[in-house]
Amino acid sequence: MAERFELLQDWLRAGLGWREFTIAPASSDASFRRYFRVGRGGQSHIVMDAPPGKEDCGPFIAIAHAMGELGLNVPRVIEADRARGFLLLTDLGSTQYLPALNEDSVERLYGDALRSLVLLQAAPLAGAALPEYDRALLLREMSLFPEWFLRRHLGLSLDERWQAALDQACAYLVNAALAQPRVWVHRDYHSRNLMVTAPRNPGVLDFQDAVLGPCTYDLVSLLRDCYIRWPRERVLAWARAYLTRVQAAGLLRELEAAQFIEWFELMGVQRHFKAIGIFARLNHRDGKPGYLADIPRTYAYVLEVLPRHAPLRPLQALLEEQVSPLLRKGGD
Repeated sequence: MAERFELLQDWLRAGLGWREFTIAPASSDASFRRYFRVGRGGQSHIVMDAPPGKEDCGPFIAIAHAMGELGLNVPRVIEADRARGFLLLTDLGSTQYLPALNEDSVERLYGDALRSLVLLQAAPLAGAALPEYDRALLLREMSLFPEWFLRRHLGLSLDERWQAALDQACAYLVNAALAQPRVWVHRDYHSRNLMVTAPRNPGVLDFQDAVLGPCTYDLVSLLRDCYIRWPRERVLAWARAYLTRVQAAGLLRELEAAQFIEWFELMGVQRHFKAIGIFARLNHRDGKPGYLADIPRTYAYVLEVLPRHAPLRPLQALLEEQVSPLLRKGGD
């Protein structure tokens, strides 16, 4: 880390010709990327440090340009050194949605976020140089749940009966995801990746893993956020209102609200399985235990949805009989 920091400062001095500047940590995320806020001449910029071999700046650069063209408020890439893994970006400020969300602000902030999401989902698919959110990727994401949460974190090995219940549920969830209309998907459209900005709220970050995939995925990320929870009926009202909004924009016009909500709920189970697995992996592999506090909230989303979907009842039994007692005791 110290070597990367020295290399970064050398890039600013020798590569960009900056002699005088201030630099301080801005944020880090669940990957190997780090961000620094750099002040120079009364202006503020962000420098991304994405170590080569661990991270590739290419997708960030390409998708930042594409999303900017769509009208989203994303950081603009000012300078890039892909070989060394450094990007100089415009600064969207330091106020995340998460601490700014409350009863007084939520309708306004979510309203802005949903308007931006319409812009993203309205993007044409033809010519979009994005990977597909295909069956293999969906299953690979859900495999993080048994690998890192059940086995590594809780020490739980599934017998043949319970493994079959999990496999059948995962297959059902993937089929539901693949049945949905495809749109541009940010993949992490939530309160820690949205910035409160004026004008053009929100600022949108962490989009480099975007794909073409299910139309409810980003809506689930926002409304059933792993970091903040709202009452179920309020969430479903927001989801229905969003469907009305996108249909008014010419999207998903033939889709019934009941089908949309069913897909929304099932998509949430897939996403939350992935998130729980990632939170456990961040602790055990990457030494970042802070995300463990978000597991109970995320797990509760899953338990809330399962009873309303008969094909997921065996999964419900697995979680209630095998997993919940261990989670209540606490993982390793």
